[in-house]
Amino acid sequence: MTWPPSPLQLGAIVAGVLVVVAVIVYNWWVERRVRRRIETAFRKPAASASAEVRVEPTLNRASEPPADAAPAYRPAGQPEASSFTPPMEVIGHDDVPAGPAPATLPPAIGRATDSDAGTQRRPDPEIECIVTLQPAKPVGVGAFAAGLHARLGKRLRWFGRTAPDAPWQTLATDTRGEFIELAACLLLADRNGAASRAQLDTFVRVMGDLAPHLPAAMSVPDVQAETDRAEALDRLCADVDVQVGLTILIGGDGGVPGTKLRGVAEAAGFRLSAGGRFEWTQDDTGAVLYTLQNLRNEPFTVDSLRLSSTNGVVFVLDVPRVGDPPRAFDQMKLAARRLGVNLGGELVDDNRRPLDEAALANIRKQVESAAGALRESGIEPGSPRALALFGA
Repeated sequence: MTWPPSPLQLGAIVAGVLVVVAVIVYNWWVERRVRRRIETAFRKPAASASAEVRVEPTLNRASEPPADAAPAYRPAGQPEASSFTPPMEVIGHDDVPAGPAPATLPPAIGRATDSDAGTQRRPDPEIECIVTLQPAKPVGVGAFAAGLHARLGKRLRWFGRTAPDAPWQTLATDTRGEFIELAACLLLADRNGAASRAQLDTFVRVMGDLAPHLPAAMSVPDVQAETDRAEALDRLCADVDVQVGLTILIGGDGGVPGTKLRGVAEAAGFRLSAGGRFEWTQDDTGAVLYTLQNLRNEPFTVDSLRLSSTNGVVFVLDVPRVGDPPRAFDQMKLAARRLGVNLGGELVDDNRRPLDEAALANIRKQVESAAGALRESGIEPGSPRALALFGA
């Protein structure tokens, strides 16, 4: 370039500077608009309490109990007495780090309900860390395929909107259409524990790397606050995580041959799963109601059932993962009695004492209490939210 520049060159320089400034101003405006929308949609207005007091969240209660109702279950640390006690046949949950009793989460988008976030048809801010992206122009799923398939140690879901007021749509590799707003949602806790600070940092970093390539304005939550939320949610889930077991003890020197056990179990409607247990599923939904496991704490396989025997089996009801836990317990109890007769075994408790009707009725009451504790915590047993939180 000659100096001084010609009028044409000077005009090109000025035009270039103006374009850069315009892009910067536009990106600032888009990001500011997105942040305002996210703060309105996902966050509760600031409370009047002192800023030094940190309130940890739990799931919102679906409804308040009637005034004359029996005392409701409350997480450990709250002052009211609890009517919930673990049943005598409980498979324990791993210990989780101690911490203060959780409080109530801020309202979610329109508040999570069974017909909305509770059925996982949209982001669920009560159990997920959410990063939103607003592309400069509508994009298809191919534009962010790397983020769509990210593996972060916890479940990751993507949602998109085709218009500002359009409903959220679950995104997958084969989803068609273009979207003006995206939400990446990382599950905060499951039975493997809370999402760690490292996992949440990685999640935010992956989204941060993706945003410039769309390009898109991005809104992210505070990672430390999300880490605290994950730990609080994990403690809550540990408090209400109950699995009930009914043991059939089989006498005799060699127990029951695996081939006979498999034949009797399959005749009763069980199917051997890849996880090493027999599962009884509902025909209409495919949901697992209860399972049949080896008393020896060894997985069942086709080969082990053909070559060995066992001295007992355990029926297991995973209370959070079934839609009607008391009814499922009734079905499991009948199945256990029938299987015990067919195998020549006896229904016993953990101390190998026979279980009579009174003991079984008491266990059923505890199943009802456990289901009530889940609902009081904002988790409907058997719902997609429960399956997410109480899955591996």
